[in-house]
Amino acid sequence: MSMHQAMRQMPEQSGRAGVVRGEAAHDPASDEAQCPRHETTDTGLGLLGAALTRENLQRAFKRVRANKGAAGVDGLDIDQTALHLKIHWPVIREQLLSGTYRPSAVRRVTIPKPDGGQRELGIPTVTDRVIQQALLQVLQPILDPTFSEHSYGFRPGRRAHDAVLAAQGYVQSGRRVVVDVDLEKFFDTVNHDILIDRLQRRIGDPGVIRLIRAYLNSGIMSDGVVLQRYQGTPQGGPLSPLLANVLLDEVDRELERRGHCFARYADDCNVYVRSRRAGQRVMAVLRKLYSKLHLVVNEAKSAVASVFGRKFLGYSFWVAKGGVVKRRVADKPMATFKQRVRQLTRRSGGRSMPEVVQRLRPYALGWKAYFGLSQTPRVWRELDEWLRHRMRAIQLKHWKRGTTIFPLMTSTLRTARCGPACRVVWQGRSR
Repeated sequence: MSMHQAMRQMPEQSGRAGVVRGEAAHDPASDEAQCPRHETTDTGLGLLGAALTRENLQRAFKRVRANKGAAGVDGLDIDQTALHLKIHWPVIREQLLSGTYRPSAVRRVTIPKPDGGQRELGIPTVTDRVIQQALLQVLQPILDPTFSEHSYGFRPGRRAHDAVLAAQGYVQSGRRVVVDVDLEKFFDTVNHDILIDRLQRRIGDPGVIRLIRAYLNSGIMSDGVVLQRYQGTPQGGPLSPLLANVLLDEVDRELERRGHCFARYADDCNVYVRSRRAGQRVMAVLRKLYSKLHLVVNEAKSAVASVFGRKFLGYSFWVAKGGVVKRRVADKPMATFKQRVRQLTRRSGGRSMPEVVQRLRPYALGWKAYFGLSQTPRVWRELDEWLRHRMRAIQLKHWKRGTTIFPLMTSTLRTARCGPACRVVWQGRSR
């Protein structure tokens, strides 16, 4: 059962929803995005109705399906949710418009962090993910143009690479000291009242505000018990990144007003200055700004230091000939990559070579796609050699006995004379 079939059961939109359909589709580059911020309070009139139109919900469902997320506390996957909505959507829609809808609790999931800790995620039900995604599709074109140009996280047309390139430009301009601020458990400590207040300054639709408040207050199910939540916006819902940008944009605007050069990706913010004394002043300002938002700076991970001893979004910087600042993979993600490759290429795994390659290839290609921005050709050659060495060790393990290895090696080396591409496999050198 597709979402399109389920949505055919919806009543036709009328009244409040029909009036605002064009407003929800307003061009993000229009004059509305250029208005002073205090004038944006009227942009949200009727946004909830626009979010609940059939076309918008169908797009939201397709996006949720494409993300291939897990089921929430109700245990319903995407196809089962489509059947559920076919029957229950008219009632759910009426509850959403009347303000009586109560989202289900999110399912608590923890995943390991590279540093050995645990990151907590909250997985909403598929129904709630579809509703959140529908809200996101209407709110983002209105809110995103009001965010700072120095914000790069979870925004259309922007990505982590853009933030790294901006940081490189600041360092190249002579700002060799970085104010590296780490917020302690940011998504778990967001103050609901402050967030709603900042949201109300931008959106005037009380229905949207009420629904977002309901999502913030929905509980967390852990070990079969629903725990009440009074702060935080759990990672895992489509709305969480947008809400984080709404809250932190206040800090961005103050840094802009003071003329600082900085780049922020979600809660990861680096400010680049020319001296440590200036860096200490900026750090003091940031502590005050974050404290107003009831956010805590992680003093153990935050620092004012040389930019060449810190990392940003997995990258660090180095100086090449002529004083040119270049990018490289930071030590920690490089060590994490090698550790993971060692796990995938264990000789005692009992897997055939095609099976090893099948498991290794997606991880290696994904890692290279992100860190391909690095400017260290020698490091890539060394990684290539190391990977080939690991694969050859697996092949030799499969051949086992010397009486088997000798004829196979001879045959392989004879084949290698056919061209340089074959010789590379055994010589372990990059092409």
